[in-house]
Amino acid sequence: MIKARVTVTLKNGVLDPQGKAIEGALGALGFDGVGHVRQGKVFDLELQTADKAKAEAELKDMCEKLLANTVIENYTIALA
Repeated sequence: MIKARVTVTLKNGVLDPQGKAIEGALGALGFDGVGHVRQGKVFDLELQTADKAKAEAELKDMCEKLLANTVIENYTIALA
């Protein structure tokens, strides 16, 4: 079994209204000096294989087909 973490974030240049709202809320809560907040998604998965190359290929396919909107989002894959 292989554990993996996929992190999906908006590409640079894509507007992030949720990140901007978080940035404003942090300032309102007294956390000064916080800027340029970007939000994203994290997926933790367990794959029933011991083959890391196969796992990486499957994870990339999952990201391209479902987990990330590759037009506006980037993703990274980390195997544990």
